[in-house]
Amino acid sequence: MADFQQTQWGPTTGSLATLAVAGAALLTAAVMLVTDLPGRVLLVTAGTGIVLFACFTWRARPKLAITDDGLALRGWFRTFIVTRADLALLRITEFRRLGRSQRMLELETTDDQLRVFTRWDLGVDPLEVLDALTAAGYSAPRH
Repeated sequence: MADFQQTQWGPTTGSLATLAVAGAALLTAAVMLVTDLPGRVLLVTAGTGIVLFACFTWRARPKLAITDDGLALRGWFRTFIVTRADLALLRITEFRRLGRSQRMLELETTDDQLRVFTRWDLGVDPLEVLDALTAAGYSAPRH
């Protein structure tokens, strides 16, 4: 039996769909329920922003992927490729926020570009992604 290793990560479909539905609900409420102009403008602005965020985030999936060329870091408008030689730092940082422990995957390149991935960005615990990247041969060089 082959051991399956995940090679790409991004926000989950369910979370993006939930965001889009919430944005659409705000837009619907702005049209059907709110009668004052400032409230309508506020709801239309919020609803449009949430729907746009969900669409752009959907477009940027997967956020991080292991490819033949290197690590593909996908953004809203561009995809960056980081090779093993370009990798300067790969680590997990953890801190407490709002009573919860938050983990983030930090990826720094040799040209001092720092990328930070949260659980939202990856769809899974960043520690699992670090383990997969390490197993695939991506690790920061020892100084």
